Order: sequence, then structure tokens, then C-alpha cells
Amino acid sequence: MNQPAFKVKVPASTSNLGPGFDSIGLAVNRYLYLNVEAANSWQIVFDTGSDDLPEVKENIIYQAAQMVGEKYNQTLPPLSIKMHSEIPLARGLGSSAAAIVAGIEIADTVLKLQLSCREKAHLASCIEGHPDNATASVYGGLTVSVHTDEETETVVLPAPNIDLIAMIPAVELKTKDSRNVLPQTLPYSKSIKGSAVGNVLVAAILQDNWELAGKMMDQDIFHQPYREPLVPDLPKIAAFGRDFGVLGTSLSGAGPTINCFIPKGKGEHIASLMSAAFPDYQCDILSPVSHGARKLVKEEKIF
Repeated sequence: MNQPAFKVKVPASTSNLGPGFDSIGLAVNRYLYLNVEAANSWQIVFDTGSDDLPEVKENIIYQAAQMVGEKYNQTLPPLSIKMHSEIPLARGLGSSAAAIVAGIEIADTVLKLQLSCREKAHLASCIEGHPDNATASVYGGLTVSVHTDEETETVVLPAPNIDLIAMIPAVELKTKDSRNVLPQTLPYSKSIKGSAVGNVLVAAILQDNWELAGKMMDQDIFHQPYREPLVPDLPKIAAFGRDFGVLGTSLSGAGPTINCFIPKGKGEHIASLMSAAFPDYQCDILSPVSHGARKLVKEEKIF
């Protein structure tokens, strides 16, 4: 197959936003970039080099692309993929979901499948195991989803008029380890309360009422209380931020990154205060983005 070279750009994401566990995702302005070209054998490399990059067949981009090919009974030709990522690994900012979505985009382009965003979102959610980060990377904006093996239903909302300070620690936290601390079941009455809190969170965001949304983040009962021992600075950062204009604080995905939601344009001042108070964290100012994964035009330089 004579495959022309192409480029792919996939946004990072944060998820849950507190009580929106395994449902709410938000695309943010950090990206995974790929240059893809035909080759005689498969190869995947970082543009800057990395000792941590797995073998090709263990790479999630390769695996996702191959899964799509198998699903549609087609064989992918060998490709050379050069990567550049602004998304920190195992920090709760959707690095694995972005890689999965990138693999799906590659298979869709090379095999000329012409998949819809809905189909891509379902494939990505099936591979990832939950839809929050995956749908955000596919659609962009704020996504609210429910996922089954048969379908992934997603409501896509515009990127909210808010900024985030991502408090990123130096340590990694694998999603598997973070999920292992969660209970298998919750009492019925507790589940009802958790669902109500999540409902109010979404309604508050729709009304651009981030003070109420932040209050709901604090009242999550689905995952943050169980993960707090793994990320003990969560309540400290939340309490500190409230005194300096932070509207809400939540664990980003499975952690360990902690997101502080702040008024648009207030990032530099608040981030300087947070950085001084918590010097072990990298403080990145992030903004939501409305676009999801896309193939770039030939002339666009990505790295």
C-alpha cells in the first residue's frame, strides 16, 4: 500500500471533575503529535528519544491501531511513527486515552475506514475501559458519557470558559493501582447521593456556576475519598486554593495530578502562589479546548 505521510494531533484530557466518575471528560491544551509514514517495518520513536518507550508491539498506539484493523478484517501495512508528547505519563491527564485515540486515527486513515466520531469514541472507550478521557480526546470540549460494550452515548458540550492549574507531582500513579483502592459496591442510599452530586455538578457547569460546581467536587463520594491516601495533598491544596480564588479542586482522573479550576485569565497569579506553597509540584496552566483529535494538513508543522 502506497500510504502518503500524514500527521495527527490529539488533545490531553482531565476527567471525573470530582463526582463525574468514569463519565465526564474535558479536553485541554496539551497534545500528542504524530508524524506517520509508510515503512518497510514497524517503528515508533519519540522525536527526542526515550529509554522508557516500549517495544512496538507493546506500544498502546500500535495495539489500538491493530485492534481496529482486526475488527474490520483488514491488515495494517508497516508504518514509521514519530511522536512528540506534551502529556505527562501516568499523571491523570489522559496519556493512555490520547495514545489509543491516535492509534484509531492512524487505522482509520491508512485503511480508509471513514469512521464517524461516534464510532471512534466507542472503539476508544472499549479499549480504554471507560469513556471519560477517550471521548474528550475524540470530540474535544466537555463530554458526558455512558458506555457499554454495545455503544457509547456522549453529550458534547462546548469548552467551558474556565482555566485550570494542573498540580503535577514528580511521582507517577498507575491507573490500575488507583483503581484497586476503590470499593466493589456502594450502599444504595450512598449511590443515590453520589449521583445527585454528579447531576448538580453538570447542571452548575451548564450555568457557568463554577462556585457551585466546585462545591460539588468537594462532595464526591465515588472515588476521591478512597484515593486520598494515595494523593494526601488533595485536601491541603483544595483548602489553600479556596483562600486565593480557586473555584474548585479535583483529582485529575486517577491522579496523582490535582486540578484547580480558576477564573479565566487569573492563572499566572494563582499559580505563583500555589507553586510557592507546594514546591514539589509542577504548576501548569491549562485551558479547555473545543477540538478533538484531527489529522493535520500537510503544511502544518507540529514539532
